[in-house]
Amino acid sequence: MTEYVFEFIRQIRFVEIIEFIGTFAFAISGVRGAATKKCDWFGAFVLGFVTAVGGGTFRDLLLGMTPFWMLNSIYLWCTFFSLLFYIFLREHLNQLNSFFFWSDSIGLGLFVVVGAEKAMLLGYDTWVIVVMGTITAVFGGIIRDILLNKVPRIFKREIYASPCIVGGIFFVILQVFNFNLPFISAITIGIVVLLRFVAVRWDLQIPKLKSEKTL
Repeated sequence: MTEYVFEFIRQIRFVEIIEFIGTFAFAISGVRGAATKKCDWFGAFVLGFVTAVGGGTFRDLLLGMTPFWMLNSIYLWCTFFSLLFYIFLREHLNQLNSFFFWSDSIGLGLFVVVGAEKAMLLGYDTWVIVVMGTITAVFGGIIRDILLNKVPRIFKREIYASPCIVGGIFFVILQVFNFNLPFISAITIGIVVLLRFVAVRWDLQIPKLKSEKTL
């Protein structure tokens, strides 16, 4: 039995492990958002799932591929377990305000790696790799916020998508120097998380676009 387990683990690609972890982290943010709107468990599951797979779905459609979650039911299970995780631990989690920030930031970094790696394997140009990494990371959150009737984060002054762009750029640069994927992933995720932390810690914001005066 143990041999079969180890063989299964060996067959899982490193990027798939990253994708599973990112799915879990983002699904939790969707479930938590549903809780703030007093949704039922099914509604929370749907919102968690959409948040987790929204970015990757949009990425795959742009790349002309079958959306990844349609090829493996593990993403549904990831969302289901994230729902159970929140239901049973919500009282403890809600007391840890930093938990959701860190899980969301790590999820961003994880999905930047997943999106960038997929575009790179398909042979796209550097700028497409960076864009696909960013879309994978932020688009699920956009859908979540729209469904919750909120202004998406990337349309506010909060620095949210910018760290993903920088992380994607570093992903490409490190690939040029032929570092292995685990090292590149760790650096990319670290950069995204660090930039998010710095922006929140020192309240850094992108300048607001001022409108013209009404005539």
